Amino acid sequence: MFRAFFVSLSRATWAQKWITRLPVARQAAARFVAGETQAEALQAVRQLNQRGILATLDHLGESTTRASDAQQATAEILSLLDAIQQAGVQANVSIKLSQIGLAVDPALCEANLWKILEKARDLGNFVRIDMEDSSLTQRTLDLYLKALVSGFADHVGIVLQAYLYRTEADLTRVLTAGGRVRLCKGAYKEPSTLAFSRKADVNLNYDQLALQMLRHTLRHGTPQVSADGRTPPIPALATHDPQRIRFARQAVEELYLPKRAVEFQMLYGIRRDLQESLAAEGFPVRVYVPYGTHWYPYFMRRLGERPANLWFFVKNFFQR
Repeated sequence: MFRAFFVSLSRATWAQKWITRLPVARQAAARFVAGETQAEALQAVRQLNQRGILATLDHLGESTTRASDAQQATAEILSLLDAIQQAGVQANVSIKLSQIGLAVDPALCEANLWKILEKARDLGNFVRIDMEDSSLTQRTLDLYLKALVSGFADHVGIVLQAYLYRTEADLTRVLTAGGRVRLCKGAYKEPSTLAFSRKADVNLNYDQLALQMLRHTLRHGTPQVSADGRTPPIPALATHDPQRIRFARQAVEELYLPKRAVEFQMLYGIRRDLQESLAAEGFPVRVYVPYGTHWYPYFMRRLGERPANLWFFVKNFFQR
């Protein structure tokens, strides 16, 4: 119920208008969002790189309703790939298909995605397609699988969500096709007909899916991390949950896999201590670095994930 409330707020126009006017909201959001410009985001990535941590950059924005907005978002992503190349930082890019026109025109979205992937291939970089709510799951997966057989397999990956019942079958399909997966728990409000509603069930499924990914890696060989840190290995496990991390680490040991056979991914501003300790031990760690002016929906979802995040916001509100 706690998370569902904030997911609902993330979509509420009235709440966005009110909350984004609060100076304290912008101050609190700065913990989770690296800034509003590319320059600010790249500076955050440099600081991460100095600590031995990789990054994936996300220009915030989703669910565009006009073709012109989708084109503008695509132009920003193309510019971001160029900026990463020019800055020489260890980072790749994460995108949402709804941001580049999936809900406006599937053909437009595909054309925009191909432009982005061609740019990533030309620059030797990598694009991760974020998974959104269940209404877009199948279309996102279909377009990703099409990209795999269209010459972009080494430059594109997908996110799968452990709280959906369907993910075990989706993961098998993607791994069989040679895809690269980031596994997360899932941050959207979904009905019990589609997703596990109990936290314990989500955690159990996450562990089982992570083990499936690690066993696949054992059978097919450990992927190599590129020297510039742009192309991530598989599997990529996105979690701040110490128990999930402990399970994955134990599985890596029991399967006699090297530490660099798994990449732990976390969010900007959350569990910096855990990020640094894993990196110091020799595990690849990649931080998801969002930036841009459309920070409100992202910020609300972060507040809904952990009561500690909400407490951080409330504490800042009363310390004004």
